[in-house]
Amino acid sequence: MKKVLVIVNTKKEKSTALAKDVSSYLEIKGYEVELYHFNGFSKKNPVKGCEFVVTLGGDGTVLFAARCTAKYKIPVFPVNLGEFGFIAGVQPGSWKKSLDKFLAGKAPVAERSLVAAEVLRDGESVSTCIGLNDIVISAKEAVRTICMAVSYNNQHLTQLKSDGVIFSTPTGSTAYSSSAGGPIIDPDMDAFIFTPVNPFSLSARPIVLNPEGVISVLIKESRTKEIILTADGQNVCKLMEGDEVLVRRGQDKALLVYCTTENFYKALLSKRNWSGGPNA
Repeated sequence: MKKVLVIVNTKKEKSTALAKDVSSYLEIKGYEVELYHFNGFSKKNPVKGCEFVVTLGGDGTVLFAARCTAKYKIPVFPVNLGEFGFIAGVQPGSWKKSLDKFLAGKAPVAERSLVAAEVLRDGESVSTCIGLNDIVISAKEAVRTICMAVSYNNQHLTQLKSDGVIFSTPTGSTAYSSSAGGPIIDPDMDAFIFTPVNPFSLSARPIVLNPEGVISVLIKESRTKEIILTADGQNVCKLMEGDEVLVRRGQDKALLVYCTTENFYKALLSKRNWSGGPNA
C-alpha cells in the first residue's frame, strides 16, 4: 500500500478538521495515511518512504516539507491555510478536485531551486542546511550590527556592516528579501538575490547573482557575539568570529504541485497589492 504523509500545522484552526477529511478521502483511494503535527519548527524529517506529502498550513509549512522531500524527489501537495499562498497553491475549497487531478497525473508540478549553506570553522565543515526561500545571516538580537567580508567566486564583493544579509531564491524573493528592499524575481528564473539588511553604508544594495557561483561570507569581529544562520527562518545554526559560510545552489529541487507562475502573479496582485500605484 502506498503511503502518504499529511503535515498538519497545529497553529492553523482549520488544519485538524481538514486533516480528517483529507485522510479519509485518501484512504478510500487506497492509500495508507500518516499524520505529522508541525508547530512551525522541527528537526525531524518524517517524509522518507512516502509517495507524496500533503501540507495543511501556509507557506511556512510548505518550506518545511520542501526541505524534507527534495532529496527524495517526493512531490508536495500544498493546501493553503495561510495568508499569502505564494507557494501553497491549492485553496481549501477546491482541494478534492485538485487532488483528483494530481492523482490522475494531470496537475502541474513545479521544480523549484533550493539554496544551500555550509559553515566552515577552522577549515572544517561543522554545519550544512538548505532553504527553499532563503539563507539569512544576522545577529541573534535585533538592532545589533555584524561585520562580514563577502566574496563571489573568489572575487571580493564587499566589506559589509549591517544587521545581516539575505541570500534568497526566486521563490523566496517575495518573502524576507522583498521586505528588506530586494527585487521580486519570477520563480521560473535561475538566480540568487544578495540583499543586505539595514546596511551601515548607503552604497550597499541588493545584487542578483548567477547561481552557478559560490558566495563566501567571512564573519569578522563584531560588537555582538550572538550571530546566527537561519534557513527559511526555521533552522538555526550559531556562528562564531572567523567562520566562513559558503552559499551555493542546492543539489536537489523541490517538487511543488500547483505552484505555478500564474498562481505566483495572482498572489502578488491580490495579497501584496502590487498594483502599480495607490489607486490602480
